[in-house]
Amino acid sequence: MQYLSNDESVSRIKIKFLIEGLGEAEGELVRFLAPRTIDTIVRKLPMEGRAAIWKEEVYFETPLKLGEEKSKRTVEAGTIAFWPMGSAVCVFFGTSQPYSPVSILGKITSNLELFSQVKSGSTIKVQLIT
Repeated sequence: MQYLSNDESVSRIKIKFLIEGLGEAEGELVRFLAPRTIDTIVRKLPMEGRAAIWKEEVYFETPLKLGEEKSKRTVEAGTIAFWPMGSAVCVFFGTSQPYSPVSILGKITSNLELFSQVKSGSTIKVQLIT
């Protein structure tokens, strides 16, 4: 992990999504948005799952059983979230809203457009950028 002069290395965690057949997108998890959820996810990285599509959202199931944390019913394009009802990590690439409340984790910082090309069943791997 890179060390920055302030708290940024602790509060913002850089990750990447490796999307089968498409390439990679980068994002960052912002700790204060859902600290317990983010800490749990980061400890489990790298994580891999099969993509599912719902409206303008790509998500994949994880083995994590986490409750809602500061959950929201509305999100912006580019949002990375955890969906407690489906135990899934979600990326919203368009204007659609979550099926049920999600815990906001952070945002995609590069190549958001890749998510609009993801096919259902594609493998998505999430890992820390070191």
